[in-house]
Amino acid sequence: MLQTIISRVRRNHGLEHATIHVLSENHTGFSAQGNSDHRGFSLNVYGDLSEEQVEAAVYEAQRRLRAGQHGLALHPNCGTVLVTTATMATLAGQTVFGMGDRRRAVTEDKWSVLLNTGPLAVLMVVLAIIVSRPVGMFLQERFTTEGDIGSLEVVDVRAVTPSIVTRIFQLLLVAGRSDLRPQAYRITTRN
Repeated sequence: MLQTIISRVRRNHGLEHATIHVLSENHTGFSAQGNSDHRGFSLNVYGDLSEEQVEAAVYEAQRRLRAGQHGLALHPNCGTVLVTTATMATLAGQTVFGMGDRRRAVTEDKWSVLLNTGPLAVLMVVLAIIVSRPVGMFLQERFTTEGDIGSLEVVDVRAVTPSIVTRIFQLLLVAGRSDLRPQAYRITTRN
């Protein structure tokens, strides 16, 4: 049962990413964000796209995934990649400053330790950010998305009222630009 639910979430997540890729191939001047569950996915679009364009992209994404274009299921701006980046950068900084704290306990000169540790911490955080992208893409491919959607099929694409989460992401993704109006969609799938 749990394995079935996880599989559905992963396939819906892949279809969500594929939909965003298809939209990006055919349209400019918009941003999109989504989240998936075992029943389908929600898609927030910020820009001037019609409901028909979004619906066409969902069905085109489904067709292309079924045709073997499994790479469409991966997206570099996925939350998996962002969480991986944040985690690795945090751990890198904490590790370097933790080593500095140990050195400070021996030298008792906190300012020289901070001045010596700070640049190394920045360097390690930058390296962690660089390394985290391929690690995050690997984790996404292996654990959070699935490009082979099998018998998963779209049964409904409908516009829904934008939620408070949609409005928050409008601030984060498009800096609250009022010309990029928020639109929300619920895509329902079945196996």
